Amino acid sequence: MSTKDRFQSNCPSGPIETRWTRHKFDLPLINPANRRKFKIIVVGSGLAGSSAAASLAEMGYHVKCVCISDSPRRAHSIAAQGGINAAKNYPNDGDSVYRLFYDTVKGGDFRARESNVYRLAEVSNNIIDQCVAQGVPFARDYGGLLANRSFGGAQVSRTFYARGQTGQQLLLGAYSALSRQIGAGKVEMLARREMMDLVVVNGNARGIITRNLTNGEYERHAGDAVLMCTGGYGNVFFLSTNAKNCNVNAAWRAHKRGAYFANPCYTQIHPTCIPVSGHYQSKLTLMSESLRNDGRVWALKDGNDKRPIEQIPESDRDYYLERQYPSFGNLVPRDVASRRAKERCDEGFGVGTSKMAVCLDFRDAIARDGRDVIEAKYGNLFQMYEMITGQDPYKVPMMIYPAVHYTMGGIWVDYNLQSTIPGLFVLGEANFSDHGANRLGASALMQGLADGYFVIPATVTAQLAGTKLEPVDTNHPAFAEAENGARAQYDKLLAVQGSRSVESFHKELGQIMWNKVGMSRNKQGLTEAASEIAALREQYWQDVRVTGEANHMNQQLEHAGRVADFLEFAELFAKDALHREESCGGHFREEHQTEEGEAKRDDEHFSYAAAWEFNGVGKDSTLHKEVIDHEFVHLATRSYK
Repeated sequence: MSTKDRFQSNCPSGPIETRWTRHKFDLPLINPANRRKFKIIVVGSGLAGSSAAASLAEMGYHVKCVCISDSPRRAHSIAAQGGINAAKNYPNDGDSVYRLFYDTVKGGDFRARESNVYRLAEVSNNIIDQCVAQGVPFARDYGGLLANRSFGGAQVSRTFYARGQTGQQLLLGAYSALSRQIGAGKVEMLARREMMDLVVVNGNARGIITRNLTNGEYERHAGDAVLMCTGGYGNVFFLSTNAKNCNVNAAWRAHKRGAYFANPCYTQIHPTCIPVSGHYQSKLTLMSESLRNDGRVWALKDGNDKRPIEQIPESDRDYYLERQYPSFGNLVPRDVASRRAKERCDEGFGVGTSKMAVCLDFRDAIARDGRDVIEAKYGNLFQMYEMITGQDPYKVPMMIYPAVHYTMGGIWVDYNLQSTIPGLFVLGEANFSDHGANRLGASALMQGLADGYFVIPATVTAQLAGTKLEPVDTNHPAFAEAENGARAQYDKLLAVQGSRSVESFHKELGQIMWNKVGMSRNKQGLTEAASEIAALREQYWQDVRVTGEANHMNQQLEHAGRVADFLEFAELFAKDALHREESCGGHFREEHQTEEGEAKRDDEHFSYAAAWEFNGVGKDSTLHKEVIDHEFVHLATRSYK
């Protein structure tokens, strides 16, 4: 089967309410006694990886789980603060599976597959039940029922939460399930390993090459399917809210083996982050979107006002989100809130010494509900803010500014979560499928757990039961070829012995990306960015200096390999943004906006997912288009006014 033939969404037809149920029935099954004959490799151990590994092992498959950190508990999923969506309608405010589906399609600016999004909304309630059974300590109301709060892009309260630690608590639940399978001998846990390459045999994904980050040794792992659960690529911007370990390596190397990469330019800028404070920073800190439930966002009415922000009276504050979007107010989607904050600061109405911040103020909420109530809801977030900034947010408004957060683009997958390489399945943030051009808050945790707990256990059989695979072990020549290629790249990096550090190249790349491919983009800037990134990539291989050795623990070498991939990936990122002559969600082209400064889509020419096929480093990729159909949520101008 050609790659083009594999580029089919495989979405079921018919009533959307029954598509997932009917599709599961049509998928082949594997007898429980036969499941133990199959080996599945799970790369990544965050929410998507841990839940998938635990679920598949419980079903009887032999599972290897590869973790880049020393423990799954250190996965970046723990950083998610505010909550996880589900359509249980506990507050009785009009929510439903269909409304969650509608809000997600609209929030993604009509650039997401309807079948995938409806499935996500449909299984959302099962996720909450699963996590409660695992002991996840969701907040509860006075009657003991699970509590809900609001998030951007919705007019109902559907977000379940555990104070400001939701991601951490959900991960502990998944990790407990995973630990049970490790203890039972059904999951082999491989910590401190980084995926170096994907092994493809006769067109099928049959294993991976890893490097042991403790001793530098290369290892081969063979299996019948590979599940990639490796998160997003936000660190291509250098400064982001992502953990420093987050990278594009696994996805990019799978892309170079034949997996299409879809919509790389769809990147989410989060509006509620602590502003940059100096050149020494290596990452940024997110303040949960949940804070916008009670916090009010404002900028100065007079840009020349020099008073401390806590002394600015009500009459001199511009609550610009409430003014511009009366229906949604401070809970507009993240892309809208981010652009408006940037606009206020660019026009000189920002606060602080840099003027590159706006205020998130809890004065009114504390006066209305009392400090104890606010502390019970957000206490750990307030404490974190004070530890980082030295200011007490109970007394002084928080200062916030947008920052790179989540990536909606990723490896292209079909309805079964299978990439254009048979046997390679991609889950969670690493795939492109569910969010369109913008992710609604509290949906990332939902997607990771939906994919791991409920989708992949059903769909992995599309490959395992539907394909006759030849026996393959790590002595196959394809493993030697992949390992030798990984070794050669690291040897080449060590051999350059130039004059510049890896960090300096990463920072320079980040500056190009943020300034020309960030929150606001235009044709000239994107053209310049693509050219500058290509030149920087050439310079990198001529002037980078990496110390140490390849066959020992060497964190600088690890970083060097990741930056090498970021440089190649960034060029595709810029070209994807350049080719998409429209604005939608997190992709904002200055040439394509309404008179009111909102994103202006071009549905006639760009209602598709852009899936790119790799043709070689420095060569133009081939664009494949998956048309996005809108059968149930009709195209409309997105409005939150």
